[in-house]
Amino acid sequence: MQTYHIPVMTKEVIHYLDCNPGKIYADCTLGGSGHAMAICEKIKPNGTLIGIDQDKDAIANAKTVLKPFLSNIRLFHGNFVHLSEFLSESGISKVDGILLDLGLSLHQIDSSGRGFSFRREEPLDMRMDTESDIKAEDLINGLDENELEKLIINYGEERWARNIARNIVKKRSLTDIKTSAQLAQIVCDSIPRKIQSKQKIHPATRVFMALRIAVNRELEMLSLFMENVSELLNPKGRLCVLTFHSLEDRIVKRKIKEMEKECICPPGFPKCVCNKTRLFRILNKKALRPGEEEIFANPMARSTKLRAAERI
Repeated sequence: MQTYHIPVMTKEVIHYLDCNPGKIYADCTLGGSGHAMAICEKIKPNGTLIGIDQDKDAIANAKTVLKPFLSNIRLFHGNFVHLSEFLSESGISKVDGILLDLGLSLHQIDSSGRGFSFRREEPLDMRMDTESDIKAEDLINGLDENELEKLIINYGEERWARNIARNIVKKRSLTDIKTSAQLAQIVCDSIPRKIQSKQKIHPATRVFMALRIAVNRELEMLSLFMENVSELLNPKGRLCVLTFHSLEDRIVKRKIKEMEKECICPPGFPKCVCNKTRLFRILNKKALRPGEEEIFANPMARSTKLRAAERI
């Protein structure tokens, strides 16, 4: 059986979550349940894990992987932005730790058949939740050239966005773009060969990332979640977030720093009028990165950043 996913920085995650027996934790992005399994081992015999994923495949996998801990877990299909609702359904108001792992799972890339990989001939889907309405194919064939260019720039930070958008529109005028391989070829044809030869990543990497982010509204959901996460943690409860690109890491870093501050009045104000209270203590001033040994064993870990904070 193919490995569903290899969890990233598991030791660091468990350390910063400060997992203890009898406590309550939320793994908001189950993936292959590797982190969830490690958490369950630490909180047994009477701790509780709330497991969430918007991919039904991940929920089905979790029921198998976490079978030894079925009495300790509550599984929910949905986006982590709905954590408060899932906690309420479980009769829980707050938890002792929250984990977000914002990366794709190996299963989604290699086995889901949803076009996450530019190396395969698959339907251009890219939905993590197959019940959601918008597919990558809808965006590629429905947005006008300017909208495509903005999407690729804003979510992919791709310097050749204009060329790529123009060529997408040209190709779809002849026939709809329906597969990941079709799109990957268009992107490769849009970037000069001499530029491609100097790149360390596949030419289509940023475009596929941009589409995935747009289809799943990833940055929007993350921003909404970070706005309210402090309300879901007990005092001394921990938040750990694993990010894999600068756009999502920027959101997490900025919000944690904002919640660590007491006063946010403009400099020079004679008296504080914002009445803001400090909500978090940052546990690692600089984002942690995986070690060379882990990156060698799991190349998917190479871009990972871990940020952690404690609720005051």
